[in-house]
Amino acid sequence: MAARLAMRTLAEPIRHLVQELMVLGRQLDRITQTVAPGLRVGQGIGPNNAAALLIAAGDNPQRLRSEAVFAALCGASPIPASSGTRQRHRLNRGGKGQANCAPFRIALDRLRWDPATKAYSERNTGEGKSKREILHCLKRFIAREV
Repeated sequence: MAARLAMRTLAEPIRHLVQELMVLGRQLDRITQTVAPGLRVGQGIGPNNAAALLIAAGDNPQRLRSEAVFAALCGASPIPASSGTRQRHRLNRGGKGQANCAPFRIALDRLRWDPATKAYSERNTGEGKSKREILHCLKRFIAREV
């Protein structure tokens, strides 16, 4: 009996927090649709990812003069990391953390659900690229698309 009462007492605040989270999610969805409706059209770009990208752009999107600047802000700009005869690139670790996470989450979503991205991944895996290199390319593509 006491255990049930304790569990009920603990569950009540969780129930209220879940309801509040749902309300905030709907508000975030409405705000991102209003501010940047074209951004939400892309595959895998939901309200959370759109909000992270909009926050990264900030109040002054004019400072993002090119796709390369935005890619650097998102941590998706390539840096040469070649050694010997192997030519390769790694992603810039700079930029904002949330802006870096959003293209990664979008890329994972597209790898899971988008047939074109799946085909791209399979084609590049056949060419000898690792999953990490494929994700780097996808993050850069997503930053370019956004």
